[in-house]
Amino acid sequence: MRWWSAANLVSNAGTWMQLTAQNLLVLHLTGSAAATGLSLSAQAAPGLLLGLVGGAAVDAWPRRLTASVSQALLAVVGFVTAGLVFTDRLTVPVLMVLAAVTGLIATVDAPACALLGNDLVPRKDVPSSIALGSMISGTGRVGGTALAGVVVSWWGPGAAYAANGLSFLVVAAVIPFLRPHPDAGQQSAPADASRSRTAATAPRGRGTGARAGLGFFLRRPRLVALAGITAISSVFGRNYALTLAVLVTGPLGGAAGAFGTVSTVLAVGGVAGAVLAGRLHSPSVRLVGALAAAGALLQIGAGLSPTLWILLLLVAPMAVVESVSDTAGTTVLQTDPPPHMRGRVLGVWRSASTGWSLIGPPLLGVLMQTAGARGALVIGGVLIAGTIGAGALLRDRRPGLARPEPTCATLPSQRTSPPAAVTPAPPVPTAACAPVP
Repeated sequence: MRWWSAANLVSNAGTWMQLTAQNLLVLHLTGSAAATGLSLSAQAAPGLLLGLVGGAAVDAWPRRLTASVSQALLAVVGFVTAGLVFTDRLTVPVLMVLAAVTGLIATVDAPACALLGNDLVPRKDVPSSIALGSMISGTGRVGGTALAGVVVSWWGPGAAYAANGLSFLVVAAVIPFLRPHPDAGQQSAPADASRSRTAATAPRGRGTGARAGLGFFLRRPRLVALAGITAISSVFGRNYALTLAVLVTGPLGGAAGAFGTVSTVLAVGGVAGAVLAGRLHSPSVRLVGALAAAGALLQIGAGLSPTLWILLLLVAPMAVVESVSDTAGTTVLQTDPPPHMRGRVLGVWRSASTGWSLIGPPLLGVLMQTAGARGALVIGGVLIAGTIGAGALLRDRRPGLARPEPTCATLPSQRTSPPAAVTPAPPVPTAACAPVP
């Protein structure tokens, strides 16, 4: 796990270095902010359209081999782009195609690496593993963005692409030496054995591919509820780089430096929340909903803040609550499905989350134009808290949903042991079960 975490820190820093360089490169080539946004959309589009297919591939193929190959392919794309930049042959259309190829590979790479990381720890430590990943991601983002400025100014954007290619090779080189934890249900069987078990454990008549993953997701009430909570929170509550920037520089009369202070507090709160989330052992959808509602109430208070200092007092717990909620939700998402379905569930999630991440900023921008920054924060908070509260009331009133689920003792065949994080299938089924929200 230490080797995996170190490699991912290097990779995250390289990814953010490349994204920063890519934005600067598109601006240099076109002088258009819209073109910069289009390049990011081109990279996100495969996740929206092909997330289901990528998740099905992850369930069907050996985990470590899949992650190694996808990381190596991403390295090739980085080196090709760097070569085109250094030789002054990169055009905007070619850059868009390369961004789309990167997004296409990521539809397989992202779920494979997420589940592979959970293979390295026992099930009880999965929340800690995910929290550690959040800290690594945040650290890599800060470090990579800062390094991009230095690298681009000294050697140009091509050097950032080359550095990112090397960072992918670091991860690919580490993967063959990783050994799954014995209590995590490792995937040591070859691909054909994995596919045989997947076919044997899949619901009859419903297929084993992408459609089976979507069907499983939609039949799983807790996963649908988790998607609903995350979607409305992401659209109306987590675009703080947009809403708080306008609030600080507008109604509160602060300068760019003031928003920098707010951003720093958000980052520190996020890291503190990730540390706190590492102590979770049995997160549930109910906990995710409660944290999201608490964050929405804090957001309403932030929208009504009369001064910058009061806003800063609210921003810190907002970031903590968001970080803990994210970790709890990710843990449920990666441990609730049976092992042979987890890749497809992550594929469904990738498609859905890409959709609401693309819809959110424009919709929030319209709301801010109509109601202002304060109004957008308050209305968004009310919508989040109201929707979660209404959903909880409906769930408790519907017959059959309020009853607790049977325990492991009454359902010995519905889980595989160890049910930990991630792989398509340990060979020996026993009695164990996931937490019930």
